[in-house]
Amino acid sequence: MILDIVVVVAYAAAMLLLGWHGMKRAKTREEFLVAGRNLGPGLYMGTMAATVLGGASTVGTVRLGYVHGISGFWLCAALGLGIIVLNLFLAKPLLRLKVYTVTQVLERRYSQRTRRFSALVMLAYALMLAATSVIAIGTVLQVLFGLPVWIAIVLGGGVVVVYSAIGGMWSLTLTDIVQFLIKTVGLIFILLPLCMLKAGGWDALVDKLPASGFGFTSIGWGTIVTYFVIYFFGILLGQDIWQRVFTARSGAVARAAGTAAGVYCIAYGLALALIGMAARVLLPELPDANNAFAAIVRATLPDGMRGLLIAAALAAMMSTASAALLAASTTITEDLLPWMLGRPAAHDVRANRLYTLLAGIAVLGIALVVDDVLSALTCAYNLLVGGMLVPLLGAIYWKRATTRGAIASMMLGCTAAIVLMVADGLDSNWPIHGGLAAGLLGFVAVSLYGKPDAAPANASAV
Repeated sequence: MILDIVVVVAYAAAMLLLGWHGMKRAKTREEFLVAGRNLGPGLYMGTMAATVLGGASTVGTVRLGYVHGISGFWLCAALGLGIIVLNLFLAKPLLRLKVYTVTQVLERRYSQRTRRFSALVMLAYALMLAATSVIAIGTVLQVLFGLPVWIAIVLGGGVVVVYSAIGGMWSLTLTDIVQFLIKTVGLIFILLPLCMLKAGGWDALVDKLPASGFGFTSIGWGTIVTYFVIYFFGILLGQDIWQRVFTARSGAVARAAGTAAGVYCIAYGLALALIGMAARVLLPELPDANNAFAAIVRATLPDGMRGLLIAAALAAMMSTASAALLAASTTITEDLLPWMLGRPAAHDVRANRLYTLLAGIAVLGIALVVDDVLSALTCAYNLLVGGMLVPLLGAIYWKRATTRGAIASMMLGCTAAIVLMVADGLDSNWPIHGGLAAGLLGFVAVSLYGKPDAAPANASAV
């Protein structure tokens, strides 16, 4: 156990060191927020994949593999396909806009009021998404090292807050690359083969698991469709993902490296589902399937190597937490503060660091009062997709869309999603479908009832 602790502490120290190195490169607002818009294929692919595959997709996919078998990979598959579509079809026009946030794109089609409302939705999503990964970090540290949960959250989340605040996107990029390499080696090339070996190989899985565990749709079509509605479309909307797109040196880099990142996400999901299946063979009586990842690491690996796998899991969680944290602070500094203060966004990188730190403190606070990783992730994406998908698609494809219609859609979509989450629970498929239905109805009705907007001068850029 001591050796495991040494490995994890060394990993955390390395993340802080990379954050400090990123601080030296982040001298301007553009370098802090989007790494100077100058990432090549290797850095772009690694940071995109690391951002998408966080704690919920890692720990959650192992749980899904434990319960449902190979079909548990659909969560990561939905994320990966979203990344592929985003980079193939939307990255190039987005890069031409030279913006920093999703809401700035909506403003080009609608108005400043739409930007303000959408910024509130995006902030809620980003804070909850960051908290989700911080909760996952705390859970792993708590289970494996026996720490009180609040100490685990403050220590693990605190590392993310510090390196994100001091170096911004450059720190995130440098740490993401290391995190990408660690989790690829640790989870795919070490944990998966060892789990399969200890379980007796593929033939043992076939003999000891029910046949349904090998069906790619055994998780249920309703769940698969819901994953696509939430996560596929969530990738196409999320500020944390768009902000990574804005770092690409060119559209060609985004297309090639982004597609590679999407394919990696799908392969990652298959590997983790298999780990979950092996865990079901080795540990068939787990009282809580949510602990399948931590339990299989503890049961199969020796000291030292176990620490490397803990670092790999933390890498997945920290990359998503830092991306969502920077997305939240960027939404604050670029969208909300100019509205509240009545002046354009400040170009002082010190202000960006300050608000990233403040957003990080808020995230730690949320993580201390919310205790379910997948439920928190579902809540974040229900708000994002329910509130933002309809007005964003309308901005691109419907000329009759209006500012009032977009605002009505956001308000009704988010409200319906929240009401249904409270009424039916976060595990229900109804909140996202009800939110989208309410948002679509409000969008169409209000847009058609009112007068058309005057065409913005830069609407053609959307």
